[in-house]
Amino acid sequence: MGQTHRYLPMTEDDRREMLETVGASDVAELFSDIPESVRPDAALNVGEALSEHALVDYFQSLAAENVSMKDHPTFLGAGVYDHHIPATVDAVISRSEFYTAYTPYQPEVSQGELQAIFEFQSMISTLTGMEMANSSMYDGHTALAEGALMAATQKRMKKKTILISETVHPEARDVVQTFVNGPGLTLETVPAQAGATDVKALKKSLTDDVAGVLVQYPNFYGTIEDLAALREAADEVDALLIVKSNPLALGMLTPPGEFGADVVVGDTQPFGIMGQYGGPHCGYFATKKAFMRKVPGRLVGETVDEEGQRGYVLTLQAREQHIRRDKATSNICSNQALNALASSVAMSAFGKHGVKDMAVRNMQKAHYAKQSLQAAGFSLVYDGAYFNEFVIDVGQAAERVNEALFSEGIIGGLDLGRFAGENDRHMLVCVTERRSKEEIDRLVDALQKHAG
Repeated sequence: MGQTHRYLPMTEDDRREMLETVGASDVAELFSDIPESVRPDAALNVGEALSEHALVDYFQSLAAENVSMKDHPTFLGAGVYDHHIPATVDAVISRSEFYTAYTPYQPEVSQGELQAIFEFQSMISTLTGMEMANSSMYDGHTALAEGALMAATQKRMKKKTILISETVHPEARDVVQTFVNGPGLTLETVPAQAGATDVKALKKSLTDDVAGVLVQYPNFYGTIEDLAALREAADEVDALLIVKSNPLALGMLTPPGEFGADVVVGDTQPFGIMGQYGGPHCGYFATKKAFMRKVPGRLVGETVDEEGQRGYVLTLQAREQHIRRDKATSNICSNQALNALASSVAMSAFGKHGVKDMAVRNMQKAHYAKQSLQAAGFSLVYDGAYFNEFVIDVGQAAERVNEALFSEGIIGGLDLGRFAGENDRHMLVCVTERRSKEEIDRLVDALQKHAG
């Protein structure tokens, strides 16, 4: 037993004594209450136990079969991006004070954690142009869904229709649909026109029952939406404008808050968080002070103690653990504090001008890639303004093209054929600051070879 279960301090004598104490003849008898029909009729085929070094070698060999963004240049984006992460990020978030921190219910012993959250809120507010931000959400998709629910709650549940643009990430739209089913809200999709929200179609969909309009900026296709026109349309029925936005893009784009957005949400993965197979990430939720008591999650505020010293506290927690369930704005029980800290450290390391410079480099390299692809004979599907993503027509199934690119050591763009209603020849290409001119040229050459 010592070798079979080396981390369990139990011998065969210990096991025999415990079985005798509970009156069981063997371990199998402990599970006799479980019907035989759902019990395995044979031992699980997991192989013989391995020594520690052999087990480590085995799992390392499995891990080596994976290919990551560290191995091949990637042009895949659509919500998970390959950006530079300053070394200081891991150094800070690996400190035990942060790594093992729990909910800071006791401010007197949680000042470091509370200040980190406060700084996150402050930086998100600055980037989005909003008056306040919460302590973080699970990810960008659920943050958007929470915004939809808040719109209906803000209207005192008299309005039960949410409009969402077809240019919002398809997976985000699925998440929103899941969230609105519970309270009985209606989710209607506004069609796209030339890769952007069809404002005319939006206006036709507006009724007095519309509580919120959900859009993405830049949108799923990389196009920069006309937020001024969307704000004007939402105002026709006094609906909230909720904008899902890539925070890095806001380093150079006019922030949604300056267009009058009511809620700005998104995912801070571009700042200090690795792709890590799609999660965990860190959502953000920013809004106007007028909606403070409807914000999901929690807010950290700055104050002074009885001696006049600066301090931080949990200012507001409008969630079901703290108020009556029917009055709660959300059932989110925590926040992504560690990932929010990673994003805060990254943004601090870049600095205000560094974030802008990083955003500009993304745009410049994406434009170089676009021009190079056009020169090679590939056509852009949409020709509107964009940040660091755009859609090209590769002339054949993008899935097959990506397989060929992978054989050349390149991770291609997103095959839009994965999503209902999308053309399988269309590929969403993302170019970040980490892609060199040589890597972009390699992509163009490989596409010419396999798809041109």
